[in-house]
Amino acid sequence: MTATTVDHYFPAAPIVVGTDGSEAGGQAVRWAAETAAAGQRPLRIVHAADLTAAHILLDPCDPPMSSVTEAIREFGADCLSAAKLQARAIDPALAIETAVVDGTAAAGLIEESATAHLTAIGAVGLSGGGLFGSTVLTVAAHARGPVVVVRDAGSEQPTRGAGPVVVGVDDSEYSRAAVASAFAEADERHAELVVVHCWSDLRFGWFAGLPDVLADGRAYADAQELINEQLVGWQEKYPSVSVRRKIYLSGPSHHLLGWSTSAQLVVVANRGRGGFPGLRLGSTGNALIQCARCPVVVVHQRIG
Repeated sequence: MTATTVDHYFPAAPIVVGTDGSEAGGQAVRWAAETAAAGQRPLRIVHAADLTAAHILLDPCDPPMSSVTEAIREFGADCLSAAKLQARAIDPALAIETAVVDGTAAAGLIEESATAHLTAIGAVGLSGGGLFGSTVLTVAAHARGPVVVVRDAGSEQPTRGAGPVVVGVDDSEYSRAAVASAFAEADERHAELVVVHCWSDLRFGWFAGLPDVLADGRAYADAQELINEQLVGWQEKYPSVSVRRKIYLSGPSHHLLGWSTSAQLVVVANRGRGGFPGLRLGSTGNALIQCARCPVVVVHQRIG
């Protein structure tokens, strides 16, 4: 796969963000607005109003039914209005579209992700449940393009405008899509790109107290070659992006979480070399969604 085959950075593709009126949703909206403004992209803010479920649960012949659905619609309109004001405060000239989608938030955002530059969603604290509860994990696992999880970490700064873009790579085909997104994000943000590779997914230090250094010369050379193969074509496409390589013995989740304390973004594929066939979200992505100290981009390969 070369730099010319990735198709999710069309200039007209919008940044999509989900909102439900919560503070976590507001942080995701602000992050999405900042990113859209920096990249001169349109912003699409969506709110899910599951009217179909309401009709199933309530008797359509019951007079209160109309008042319930009207309240749902009004709440959605209020959420979108508040989110639009938040985005306008970031950039008054930003092109903004809002939409209420019928159905669950997960289904709506997964559908939106098929044509989005990326899809942003808010999450709360260390639980990873977040803006739409289990929706965060569902969207991260099943989206059709990059998903950015913006965590509400309480008093911590949820987003930052300085620091590197960090991407985790291994020898899987999934890493190639993550590298593509990471280069594009680093270029757009005028940021350094840090490429992190761990020789093993295990945390050897937990069991044997070994230093987290890949001391074997041949293994280190193989790791360097793996990184070089993953970067083929991208440094030529983005010559202004400075790349730093970091090779560790083990523990990709541990090291990427460490980098998240200073990074603007951490980028990972939805899965990597481990796991079983059909796995939609790997352990590293899952750990980052729940515990990272900066927004996390989970990249899915495009189909078709």
